[in-house]
Amino acid sequence: MKIKAPIFSYQQFITWVSELVANKKTSGNNQSEALIGFTALNQKRMERIYKTTQISETLTSILLNIKEKQTWYVITEAWCGDSAQSLPVIAKLADLAGEKVRLSIFLRDENPEWIEKYHTNGSKSIPKLISFDESGRELFTWGPRPKEAQEILLEWKANPHGRTWEDFEKELHTWYAKDKTIAIQTEFEEILKQ
Repeated sequence: MKIKAPIFSYQQFITWVSELVANKKTSGNNQSEALIGFTALNQKRMERIYKTTQISETLTSILLNIKEKQTWYVITEAWCGDSAQSLPVIAKLADLAGEKVRLSIFLRDENPEWIEKYHTNGSKSIPKLISFDESGRELFTWGPRPKEAQEILLEWKANPHGRTWEDFEKELHTWYAKDKTIAIQTEFEEILKQ
């Protein structure tokens, strides 16, 4: 499958999101006030998480010992809160791996055939990472969020108990703040060990 431009490095994505925020816009066709607000919040989240995240020694060692070159494609959108929590960590992992991992970020709504192929149980949830080796063989996928965060979503969907979407969002992002990227790092340790 071909990827429809734009395709970003992490730094290019951050710069682009900053431009969207400066122009009071977001990615995609839905330019609602809510999604524009999420984009501004996500810009701050991504900057903070990238700056403060420390990758564990175990995961650093695994990344430094990757044998074959990989491309990590991440499907996302600027307004996605889960992406803002995960993408900075993924970028740090790719940075640590050096020339062994190339990170390429592209937009879900511009590339519907990708999210159709890599959906999560029928959901077009993002971010979604797909790794390929140099020959184009798929190595692994990850996403749209760490397993514990996914369980919070599934529990809310099954039993909202009067909780609104805003209540769920607060619970989810509180979990991310308390977790401090440990869950995503642990999941990548397991994936990359294989």
